[in-house]
Amino acid sequence: MARSPSRERSRDREEREESEFQEKLVGINRVAKVVKGGKRFGFAALVVVGDLKGRVGFGHGKAREVPEAIRKATEAARRALIRVPLREGRTLHHDSFGRHGAGKVVLRSAPPGTGIIAGGPARAVFEMLGVQDVVAKSLGSTNPYNLVRAAFDALKEQENPRGVANRRGKKVSEIIARRRDGSSDSDGAADAA
Repeated sequence: MARSPSRERSRDREEREESEFQEKLVGINRVAKVVKGGKRFGFAALVVVGDLKGRVGFGHGKAREVPEAIRKATEAARRALIRVPLREGRTLHHDSFGRHGAGKVVLRSAPPGTGIIAGGPARAVFEMLGVQDVVAKSLGSTNPYNLVRAAFDALKEQENPRGVANRRGKKVSEIIARRRDGSSDSDGAADAA
C-alpha cells in the first residue's frame, strides 16, 4: 500500500519539529485512586520543551503509565510555545517578576559568565529557552507547577528595546543608552528642570 505524498510531507515536518525541540522532565507525580479491589495508580508529568533559541513551552499530562503521561505532557508543551526576546541571545533584556498562585519568581538579567543561577523547575525553563546568564529567585510556594507557571508569567513580560522604542516614539539608541548609564526618565526630567 503506497502512502500519499501529503502524509509523508506532514510526517517529515513532524520529525523536523521533534529534532528542533528538546524536552526536559520537571517532575512526575504518582496519584492513587482507592477502588473496591485496592488502589489504582496514575501518573502526572510536567515537561518543559524548548528550541534553545528563545522559544519555550510547558505541558502537563496524566495517564496510567509514565511514558504515556510524558508523551501527553510533551504534546501539550509543543502546543503552548511562547517566544521570549533575548539580549545577545544569552540573557534577558530586563528584570521581571512573575506570579502564579502562591508561587513567585524574580528574574534578573546577568553579565556574561554568570551562568544559570536558578532552582529546580525554573532552571529547566531557562535551559530549554537557551538563556546562558540569568539569576532567578523563587519566593513562596515550592510547588513545581506553580513555579513553572510563575516563570512563564515573568517571561511573558519581557520586551525588546525595539518594541519599547516604537511604542514611545523614540530611537532604540536612546533607550539602550539610558539602560547603560543607569539613569531613568525621572532623572532626565529633574536635570532639565
